[in-house]
Amino acid sequence: MSLFFRREADLSAFGAYNPPPNSAWSSMSKDQAMRASAMWAAIRLRADLISTLPCDVYRKVGGRSVEMAKPPVMINPASGMLWHEWMEATQRQIDAAGNAFGQIVAWDAAGRPSQIELSDASEWSVRVVNGTVEYRRQGVLLDRAEVWHERANVVPGVPVGLSPVAAAAKALHHNISAQEFAVAWFSSGAGTSGTLRNKSRTISQEAAQIMKSRFRAATENRDLFVTGNDWEYLPAQAIASDARFLDAMKATSVDLARYFGVPADAIDAEVGSKSITYANITERNLQLLTMHLGPAIYRREQTLSARLVAKPRFVKFNTDALLRMDARSKVELIAASIDARIMTPDEGRALLDRDGLSPDDYAQFAALFGVPRQQTPQMGATT
Repeated sequence: MSLFFRREADLSAFGAYNPPPNSAWSSMSKDQAMRASAMWAAIRLRADLISTLPCDVYRKVGGRSVEMAKPPVMINPASGMLWHEWMEATQRQIDAAGNAFGQIVAWDAAGRPSQIELSDASEWSVRVVNGTVEYRRQGVLLDRAEVWHERANVVPGVPVGLSPVAAAAKALHHNISAQEFAVAWFSSGAGTSGTLRNKSRTISQEAAQIMKSRFRAATENRDLFVTGNDWEYLPAQAIASDARFLDAMKATSVDLARYFGVPADAIDAEVGSKSITYANITERNLQLLTMHLGPAIYRREQTLSARLVAKPRFVKFNTDALLRMDARSKVELIAASIDARIMTPDEGRALLDRDGLSPDDYAQFAALFGVPRQQTPQMGATT
């Protein structure tokens, strides 16, 4: 499989990328890549946020979006799996492999999917034969009507999405190699403890072995080792704490954040001397939503709307849930909306999980604040 898709050629479920044979990163797999903490954090962040957004079905009535009943697939999409779990699983596959696959095992009366059993993308292969896309799961050819396929990082002429793991293989290999070296250094001594050097002459291998044995015997109990002026012992420094090692870890973490579409600081990756400040948490989340998650959310809305509900109904995620404000900011926004007559007091109270005001409540507020009874609004009506 090459970077450019060729007709009648099998495509790996991990995307259209083929590292050079025998290269250092040619054996990189999704499971291996997940050992990179930056990649795990990026995929976890995206999957956690998108899968926990409220998701509902609407249709336009008189220019307004009116909520409709959800189809069964949006309540129990798979055996033993709830909607938010199903969304998390598919989002992880989309972000890691560029594709999410499932087999549709049940349909509703209108012929739309009512249960979709997911499986790992590595079990699937996709092939184009005479202009027709074929799907195989573990080598078994399936009818396209039975296949659930969502993809990301789409390029023209390729029926599968490109895999960030494949594209980022070199950075991932660098990151994982650095981690493995650090673990080996501290757990099994993957490096010399020091150098014992003869400064005056070159010695034979036999002599070196004898000197090494004498040195080890003298120092294994932290005893003193006494030599003449021909020998010099240089203890090794812990390379795992070397600045170059730390720079490599920081650099690859930032690179991986770019590949997987999250801000580096959002996964606690060090961003050097760059300073990123936000007025409040709402602005921070707005930047994350607008620049990183918004496009992915929109594409999933379009796919779910096209395949799970009948037109003119459509699926919509409530992205406002991501823009949660602190209590003070939320009250100030609601108060401003009431003053501008965008919402009624009862609608504002509902956003705060409070019951609406009764006529007696309005009367008490009028008496408390000295407002004439006829000027106290109730449910948006003039009294």
